[in-house]
Amino acid sequence: MVTVHNTKTKVCYKAEVRGNLADLEQSNEIKNKNCQISPASQKRNERVPLMKQPKITIIDTGYANFASVKIALDKIGIDAKISSDASDIKNADKLVLPGVGTAAAAMQKLKERNLIDLIKEATQPLLGICLGMQLLAENSDETAGEDKDSIECLGLIKSTVKLIDAKDKRLPHMGWNEVNIKTDHPLLKGIPNKSYFYFVHSYCMTLSDATVAECDYGENFSAIVASGNFMGTQFHPEKSGEIGSKLLTNFVEI
Repeated sequence: MVTVHNTKTKVCYKAEVRGNLADLEQSNEIKNKNCQISPASQKRNERVPLMKQPKITIIDTGYANFASVKIALDKIGIDAKISSDASDIKNADKLVLPGVGTAAAAMQKLKERNLIDLIKEATQPLLGICLGMQLLAENSDETAGEDKDSIECLGLIKSTVKLIDAKDKRLPHMGWNEVNIKTDHPLLKGIPNKSYFYFVHSYCMTLSDATVAECDYGENFSAIVASGNFMGTQFHPEKSGEIGSKLLTNFVEI
Protein backbone atom coordinates (compact mmCIF):
# COMPACT_ATOMS: atom_id res chain seq x y z
CA MET A 1 0.00 0.00 0.00
CA VAL A 2 1.19 3.50 -0.75
CA THR A 3 -0.25 6.92 -0.02
CA VAL A 4 -1.52 8.66 -3.16
CA HIS A 5 -1.99 12.43 -3.21
CA ASN A 6 -4.49 14.44 -5.21
CA THR A 7 -2.35 17.41 -6.31
CA LYS A 8 -5.32 19.79 -6.44
CA THR A 9 -6.83 19.11 -3.01
CA LYS A 10 -3.76 17.64 -1.31
CA VAL A 11 -6.06 14.93 0.08
CA CYS A 12 -4.33 11.63 0.75
CA TYR A 13 -5.97 8.28 0.22
CA LYS A 14 -4.77 4.70 0.15
CA ALA A 15 -4.43 2.89 -3.11
CA GLU A 16 -3.09 -0.56 -3.87
CA VAL A 17 -0.40 -0.54 -6.55
CA ARG A 18 -0.14 -3.60 -8.70
CA GLY A 19 2.74 -4.33 -11.06
CA ASN A 20 2.04 -4.94 -14.73
CA LEU A 21 3.81 -5.92 -17.89
CA ALA A 22 4.62 -2.30 -18.77
CA ASP A 23 6.40 -1.85 -15.43
CA LEU A 24 8.44 -5.00 -16.06
CA GLU A 25 9.40 -3.85 -19.54
CA GLN A 26 10.42 -0.43 -18.19
CA SER A 27 12.53 -2.08 -15.49
CA ASN A 28 14.36 -4.21 -18.05
CA GLU A 29 14.92 -1.17 -20.27
CA ILE A 30 16.38 0.81 -17.36
CA LYS A 31 18.70 -2.03 -16.41
CA ASN A 32 20.08 -2.00 -19.95
CA LYS A 33 20.62 1.78 -19.86
CA ASN A 34 22.34 1.60 -16.49
CA CYS A 35 24.84 -0.96 -17.79
CA GLN A 36 26.90 1.93 -19.16
CA ILE A 37 29.00 1.96 -15.97
CA SER A 38 32.55 0.70 -16.18
CA PRO A 39 33.10 -3.06 -16.51
CA ALA A 40 34.67 -3.19 -13.08
CA SER A 41 31.46 -1.78 -11.61
CA GLN A 42 29.15 -4.14 -13.50
CA LYS A 43 30.05 -7.22 -11.49
CA ARG A 44 26.95 -8.59 -9.85
CA ASN A 45 26.81 -8.05 -6.08
CA GLU A 46 30.12 -6.19 -6.17
CA ARG A 47 31.80 -6.36 -2.77
CA VAL A 48 33.70 -3.50 -1.21
CA PRO A 49 37.46 -4.24 -1.48
CA LEU A 50 38.45 -2.86 1.90
CA MET A 51 41.25 -4.14 4.15
CA LYS A 52 39.20 -3.38 7.25
CA GLN A 53 35.46 -3.87 7.60
CA PRO A 54 33.96 -0.43 8.31
CA LYS A 55 31.50 -0.02 11.16
CA ILE A 56 28.22 1.07 9.63
CA THR A 57 25.16 1.77 11.71
CA ILE A 58 21.71 2.00 10.17
CA ILE A 59 19.94 4.37 12.56
CA ASP A 60 16.84 2.68 13.96
CA THR A 61 14.27 5.46 13.95
CA GLY A 62 11.41 3.02 14.51
CA TYR A 63 9.89 4.40 11.31
CA ALA A 64 11.62 2.85 8.29
CA ASN A 65 12.22 -0.30 6.27
CA PHE A 66 15.65 -1.22 7.62
CA ALA A 67 15.77 -4.75 6.22
CA SER A 68 16.05 -3.75 2.55
CA VAL A 69 18.90 -1.33 3.30
CA LYS A 70 20.76 -3.92 5.37
CA ILE A 71 20.33 -6.57 2.65
CA ALA A 72 21.67 -4.16 0.03
CA LEU A 73 24.74 -3.48 2.18
CA ASP A 74 25.15 -7.22 2.81
CA LYS A 75 25.35 -7.73 -0.96
CA ILE A 76 28.39 -5.45 -1.21
CA GLY A 77 30.10 -7.15 1.72
CA ILE A 78 29.10 -4.80 4.55
CA ASP A 79 27.66 -6.22 7.76
CA ALA A 80 25.77 -3.16 9.00
CA LYS A 81 24.18 -2.90 12.42
CA ILE A 82 20.64 -1.60 12.96
CA SER A 83 20.62 0.36 16.20
CA SER A 84 19.35 3.42 18.04
CA ASP A 85 21.97 3.05 20.76
CA ALA A 86 24.05 6.19 21.29
CA SER A 87 27.35 4.29 21.47
CA ASP A 88 26.67 2.45 18.19
CA ILE A 89 25.91 5.74 16.49
CA LYS A 90 28.87 7.62 17.93
CA ASN A 91 31.37 4.82 17.25
CA ALA A 92 30.26 4.05 13.70
CA ASP A 93 32.49 4.89 10.73
CA LYS A 94 29.41 5.66 8.62
CA LEU A 95 25.73 6.24 9.36
CA VAL A 96 22.65 5.52 7.25
CA LEU A 97 19.33 7.27 7.98
CA PRO A 98 16.46 5.55 6.14
CA GLY A 99 12.85 6.61 6.41
CA VAL A 100 9.31 5.96 5.22
CA GLY A 101 6.01 7.66 5.97
CA THR A 102 5.58 11.31 6.89
CA ALA A 103 8.14 13.84 8.09
CA ALA A 104 5.93 14.77 11.06
CA ALA A 105 5.73 11.19 12.33
CA ALA A 106 9.41 10.50 11.67
CA MET A 107 10.57 13.62 13.56
CA GLN A 108 8.37 12.60 16.49
CA LYS A 109 10.02 9.16 16.52
CA LEU A 110 13.49 10.75 16.48
CA LYS A 111 12.48 12.91 19.43
CA GLU A 112 11.08 9.96 21.39
CA ARG A 113 14.31 8.00 20.88
CA ASN A 114 16.59 10.96 21.74
CA LEU A 115 18.17 10.76 18.30
CA ILE A 116 17.88 14.36 17.12
CA ASP A 117 20.98 15.71 18.83
CA LEU A 118 22.95 12.53 18.08
CA ILE A 119 22.30 12.97 14.37
CA LYS A 120 22.98 16.70 14.38
CA GLU A 121 26.29 16.19 16.18
CA ALA A 122 27.49 13.38 13.89
CA THR A 123 30.90 14.01 12.36
CA GLN A 124 31.17 10.83 10.27
CA PRO A 125 29.61 10.51 6.79
CA LEU A 126 25.83 10.12 7.02
CA LEU A 127 23.55 9.08 4.16
CA GLY A 128 19.83 9.86 4.36
CA ILE A 129 17.62 7.77 2.07
CA CYS A 130 14.23 8.95 0.76
CA LEU A 131 12.42 10.42 3.80
CA GLY A 132 15.76 10.18 5.60
CA MET A 133 17.14 12.72 3.13
CA GLN A 134 14.12 15.00 3.58
CA LEU A 135 14.62 14.99 7.35
CA LEU A 136 18.02 16.64 6.79
CA ALA A 137 16.25 19.77 5.51
CA GLU A 138 15.31 22.83 7.57
CA ASN A 139 11.56 22.19 7.43
CA SER A 140 8.89 20.17 5.67
CA ASP A 141 5.32 20.88 4.56
CA GLU A 142 4.45 17.22 5.19
CA THR A 143 2.66 17.84 8.48
CA ALA A 144 0.37 14.78 8.35
CA GLY A 145 -2.69 16.88 9.14
CA GLU A 146 -1.19 18.78 12.04
CA ASP A 147 -2.51 22.32 12.49
CA LYS A 148 0.59 24.06 11.19
CA ASP A 149 2.05 25.08 7.83
CA SER A 150 5.32 23.16 8.24
CA ILE A 151 7.33 21.20 10.76
CA GLU A 152 10.92 21.71 11.83
CA CYS A 153 13.38 19.10 10.59
CA LEU A 154 17.05 18.54 11.43
CA GLY A 155 18.29 21.68 9.68
CA LEU A 156 21.46 20.09 8.30
CA ILE A 157 20.74 20.97 4.67
CA LYS A 158 19.65 24.52 3.84
CA SER A 159 16.54 23.63 1.89
CA THR A 160 12.86 22.94 2.39
CA VAL A 161 10.57 20.02 1.59
CA LYS A 162 7.26 20.51 -0.21
CA LEU A 163 4.65 18.59 -2.20
CA ILE A 164 5.87 17.92 -5.74
CA ASP A 165 4.24 20.15 -8.34
CA ALA A 166 3.68 17.18 -10.63
CA LYS A 167 1.56 19.14 -13.14
CA ASP A 168 -0.51 16.50 -14.98
CA LYS A 169 1.48 13.56 -13.58
CA ARG A 170 0.22 11.24 -10.87
CA LEU A 171 1.48 11.25 -7.30
CA PRO A 172 3.28 9.54 -5.76
CA HIS A 173 6.26 9.75 -8.11
CA MET A 174 6.92 6.02 -8.25
CA GLY A 175 9.25 4.10 -10.53
CA TRP A 176 12.49 4.58 -12.43
CA ASN A 177 13.58 8.09 -13.37
CA GLU A 178 16.64 9.80 -14.78
CA VAL A 179 19.05 11.64 -12.49
CA ASN A 180 20.98 14.60 -13.86
CA ILE A 181 24.32 15.28 -12.19
CA LYS A 182 24.97 18.97 -11.45
CA THR A 183 28.33 18.73 -9.67
CA ASP A 184 31.01 16.12 -8.98
CA HIS A 185 30.81 14.21 -5.72
CA PRO A 186 32.41 10.99 -4.39
CA LEU A 187 28.94 9.39 -4.16
CA LEU A 188 28.79 9.46 -7.95
CA LYS A 189 32.23 8.03 -8.73
CA GLY A 190 31.93 5.83 -11.82
CA ILE A 191 28.20 6.56 -12.25
CA PRO A 192 27.28 8.08 -15.62
CA ASN A 193 25.11 11.15 -15.88
CA LYS A 194 21.44 10.43 -16.63
CA SER A 195 21.52 7.06 -14.88
CA TYR A 196 18.15 5.75 -13.71
CA PHE A 197 17.25 5.18 -10.05
CA TYR A 198 14.07 4.02 -8.31
CA PHE A 199 11.84 6.64 -6.64
CA VAL A 200 8.78 6.42 -4.37
CA HIS A 201 7.70 9.79 -2.92
CA SER A 202 5.20 12.64 -3.10
CA TYR A 203 7.23 15.33 -1.35
CA CYS A 204 10.59 16.64 -2.51
CA MET A 205 13.50 18.77 -1.37
CA THR A 206 13.79 21.99 -3.33
CA LEU A 207 16.90 22.81 -5.34
CA SER A 208 19.63 24.52 -3.33
CA ASP A 209 23.39 25.01 -3.10
CA ALA A 210 23.51 21.50 -1.62
CA THR A 211 22.00 19.89 -4.73
CA VAL A 212 24.45 17.43 -6.29
CA ALA A 213 21.97 15.91 -8.76
CA GLU A 214 18.40 16.64 -9.71
CA CYS A 215 15.40 14.87 -11.18
CA ASP A 216 12.42 16.08 -13.20
CA TYR A 217 8.85 15.03 -12.40
CA GLY A 218 6.64 17.96 -13.30
CA GLU A 219 9.32 20.17 -11.74
CA ASN A 220 13.00 19.79 -10.97
CA PHE A 221 13.90 18.75 -7.43
CA SER A 222 16.96 17.54 -5.54
CA ALA A 223 17.70 13.86 -6.18
CA ILE A 224 21.04 13.91 -4.32
CA VAL A 225 22.22 16.49 -1.79
CA ALA A 226 25.43 16.92 0.17
CA SER A 227 26.70 19.40 2.72
CA GLY A 228 29.87 18.49 4.60
CA ASN A 229 29.50 14.99 6.04
CA PHE A 230 25.73 14.92 5.48
CA MET A 231 24.45 13.39 2.23
CA GLY A 232 21.11 12.18 0.96
CA THR A 233 19.35 10.48 -1.93
CA GLN A 234 15.68 11.00 -2.67
CA PHE A 235 15.63 7.71 -4.56
CA HIS A 236 16.16 4.28 -3.04
CA PRO A 237 19.66 3.00 -3.89
CA GLU A 238 18.79 -0.30 -2.22
CA LYS A 239 16.01 -0.78 -4.81
CA SER A 240 17.97 0.53 -7.80
CA GLY A 241 19.83 -2.62 -8.85
CA GLU A 242 23.51 -2.55 -9.72
CA ILE A 243 23.65 1.22 -10.14
CA GLY A 244 22.28 1.58 -6.61
CA SER A 245 24.85 -0.89 -5.30
CA LYS A 246 27.57 1.20 -6.94
CA LEU A 247 26.36 4.32 -5.14
CA LEU A 248 26.26 2.49 -1.79
CA THR A 249 29.78 1.19 -2.45
CA ASN A 250 30.91 4.76 -3.12
CA PHE A 251 29.37 5.90 0.16
CA VAL A 252 31.12 3.15 2.12
CA GLU A 253 34.45 4.16 0.55
CA ILE A 254 34.15 7.87 1.33
